Amino acid sequence: MKPMPVVTTETIAGEEIVASLGLVRGNTIRARHLGRDVLAGLRNLVGGELHDYTKLMAESREQSIDRMIDEARSLGADAIVGVRFSTSVVAQSAAEILVFGTAVKLAPK
Repeated sequence: MKPMPVVTTETIAGEEIVASLGLVRGNTIRARHLGRDVLAGLRNLVGGELHDYTKLMAESREQSIDRMIDEARSLGADAIVGVRFSTSVVAQSAAEILVFGTAVKLAPK
């Protein structure tokens, strides 16, 4: 399957947007793990990156992007432009990653 261009810009170099198919989005909500919280608390005492949380957020972003691309493909899109991310806390130990953009049809210039 051909990779779908996913860009933060409103245009794609060398391509013309011929149709806007609408908003597409993907999200995931992830909860922290108690064991990770204990290690993060210890890391917080000495400072430094919380590697487990970094990995958790990276996996969440990728899953959200994949879900957005799946929605765009179901609309027959060639690309997604204007992509943005949002993160919010939905519970004491859970966060949502939301990614959204505009699904478009393309034609070469």
